Formats: sequence, structure tokens, C-alpha cells
Amino acid sequence: MLAGILFALAAGLMWGLIFVGPLLVPDYPGTLQSAGRYVAFGLIALPLAWLDRRRLRQLARKDWVEALKLSLVGNLMYYAFLASAIQRTGAPVSTMIIGTLPVVMSVTANLCYGHLEGRLPWRRLTPALLIISLGLVCVNAAELQAQGAALDWPRYLTGLLLAVLAVGCWTWYPLRNARWLRSHPQHKPGSWATAQGLVTLPLALVFYLLVCGQIHWQQLGFGLPFGPQPEVFLLLMLAIGLFCSWLGTLCWNAASQRLPTVIMGPLIVFETLSGLFWTFLWRQSWPPMLTAVGICCLIMGVIAAMRIKPQPVVTSLEI
Repeated sequence: MLAGILFALAAGLMWGLIFVGPLLVPDYPGTLQSAGRYVAFGLIALPLAWLDRRRLRQLARKDWVEALKLSLVGNLMYYAFLASAIQRTGAPVSTMIIGTLPVVMSVTANLCYGHLEGRLPWRRLTPALLIISLGLVCVNAAELQAQGAALDWPRYLTGLLLAVLAVGCWTWYPLRNARWLRSHPQHKPGSWATAQGLVTLPLALVFYLLVCGQIHWQQLGFGLPFGPQPEVFLLLMLAIGLFCSWLGTLCWNAASQRLPTVIMGPLIVFETLSGLFWTFLWRQSWPPMLTAVGICCLIMGVIAAMRIKPQPVVTSLEI
């Protein structure tokens, strides 16, 4: 249990960096950043796959198809939506919308997988989810106050919609990924992360070419294929591809093999807290009081959720 929580914390710390990345290259479309990140992820996976080729050969065809689905939804689509949302709403708001994942994932896991691994009692889970929801409201209110009259409502609302779509992708991905890992304990988390990187590479390359074609048509003089800041862009994509994609996925996979699926929902809040930490560190400022209250609520809600023990599954033989 403790090892699983520590792995989830490590994954959250690395995944939080993705909320700062789009702010470092604001002139780059979110779709190009998504494609670049996962091209880097796939390239990093190539030498790792060669070293781990013996374990990768043990994966069946249906496993590779599952890895392809997970990569398309949880990698390319998720980050394209998220990066575009961050550029429209700002990092804190997008971070906090993504921060609804502990609530959404917990409810979804309890409804879909509770009968398999043990269900968290709703009377104990609900107060924890309400505390987390209160924290999300506080941080969003603080960011809206900070932007004030300068807020571009059409752009802001579009960003909110994109962030909600990102939540949908990231709700589906970790729950399905955790179910696969728990039903295949013979496979190492690192091997599964590498497998996802391998199937991501061809998808990301095609996606990158399509995005470049769109940018060439809409933004003449952008400086394709790597944009107006090629050195910054390439280094950023390699860093995010290594830490946020491969290493972060490895740590999350390790946590998913050790913890019940219904517990993984509250633990995804580590990504939200880390995103806020890196964002305010990049801004070189302390979070306002309302944001700090929201962060405290998030932490309290997660602690309350982690203290709940899943109810054991009752089989027909026990009745």
C-alpha cells in the first residue's frame, strides 16, 4: 500500500510538469506540442524496447491492440486537449479542471469496478469527494478574480470545454490501464510503459505531419518543422517525453499494480497539486489565500479518501 502511494506521488510530481510546458512555448499550438511530446516518447522507447525485447515478445496481439487504444486516447488526444486548454484558460484553471479527476475517477471506478475489487462505501466516500470539490471551486474562483475584466470569455469557455474533454480521456485511460495491469501481474510496469511508447510513435509521427500541414496552411512563416524556437521546443519535448511520458507512466503502472482501482482516483490529485506547485514556482509567486484554501481542501479530501477501506467482494459461495 505504501509503495503504491509513493509510486503514485512520484508519477504526480512528474505529470505536474505538463501544466508548465505549454506556458514556456505559448506560440506553439497545443496539437503540435502533443505530437512533439509523443514523438519524443516513442523515440525514447526504441532503445528501451531493444533492452526489454524478451518481455515485450510475451505480449499477445490483443495486448498490443490495447496499448494502441490507450496511447491514442490517453496520450495524443488527452495532451492535445489539455495543452490547448492551458493556452486558453491559464495553467491554474486547466489544472483544477483536470483536478476533478479524483472525483470523476473515484465515482467511475466505484460504479464500474467496485464489484470486482471491492466498493468504497458511498456514505464515507461522499464527504471526501465534497471536500475535494470545494477545493476545486476555490482555486477556480481565485483564478477568475485574478484575470478580472481582462478575461476573454469566448476563448476562456472554449478552453473549459477542451479541459473537460481532457478529463474524459484521462478518466478512461488510467482506469482501463489499471485493469489491464491488475489482470496481467506477470508483466512488468516498465515493459507496459515501453510498449505504449512503441505504439505511440507511428501515431505521433502521422499526427505531427498532419499538424504541420495545418500550420503551414494557416500560419505562414511559423518555421516548420520545429517552429520559431527549435532549440527550446526540442529540449522541452524530450524532457516531457522522458519524465512525464515514460517515467511517469512507469511509476503510475507500478502504483496501479499495487493498489485497488477505486483508490487510484483520489491519488490522481497528486498531479493537480504538483501542477499548481510547478505553475506558481514558474510564476515566482505564492498562491493567493483562496488558492491556498483550495489546495488544503484537496489534500484533506485525498487523505480522507485513502483512509477508507474497500468493502470486500461478496461471492455467491459466501452468501
